[in-house]
Amino acid sequence: MYFKSNNISIYYEKHGDGNNNILILPGWGNTRNTFYNIINNLKEQDYTIYIVDYPGFGNSKILEKELNIYDYAFIINSFLKKLNIKKPIIIAHSFGGRITSILEGFYKLKFKKIILIDVAGIKRRKKLKIFLKEKIYKILKKLTYLLPKIKQEKFRQKLLLLFASADYKNIPLSMKKTFQNIIKEDLRKYYKNIETETLIIWGENDPDTPLKDGLLIKKLIKNSEIIVYKNSNHFSYLNYPDLTNKIINSFLNE
Repeated sequence: MYFKSNNISIYYEKHGDGNNNILILPGWGNTRNTFYNIINNLKEQDYTIYIVDYPGFGNSKILEKELNIYDYAFIINSFLKKLNIKKPIIIAHSFGGRITSILEGFYKLKFKKIILIDVAGIKRRKKLKIFLKEKIYKILKKLTYLLPKIKQEKFRQKLLLLFASADYKNIPLSMKKTFQNIIKEDLRKYYKNIETETLIIWGENDPDTPLKDGLLIKKLIKNSEIIVYKNSNHFSYLNYPDLTNKIINSFLNE
């Protein structure tokens, strides 16, 4: 099924027909496909589950115009209003946490409960190594114009392969500016405004959103608890699928 807002169309799926609504917000570049274990667990209970593909991912069309995190939050807020999904439970992974923080911290939406899994949105000072790497990349990119025009684009592509992150490399060209817009936002002020009872799940060895971010978010959200998975990465819910289902069931049913 598709939902359209401000000329932006997103694909979504609906599972189950229970009395309680759940909205799953995946990570950046991720789709509904990695959440079917959680969905299949919940749809057998008294829940109706909604899950979306963001613009540019899964079945949602790639956009030619750039967006920022507030555009994504606006789309999801419109989606909830249009489908009359009131006070849902939120399950958010990575990028989905950015959207969740704005939905409650900025839009002041009310949720029944929130589950945050290895979420993003904490911007920290860059390590010296990363800072120097970016400086070198910018200098070399400027030097590109000293080359013959026929060689300039090829040199830029080589620089990109050498210096860019995996996330940046794996997104379409038209979405690279959107990605830059998103990661520059520090969302602590919105996490701090979350009042809903929140469970935080985190991978101990998460290389993308380190555990210290999870511990900070726990401090920011007063009504929250954190569970840390040993020997787990950024996709902790996939590393421990059965345990994740048990924890979610316990949290939602307590």
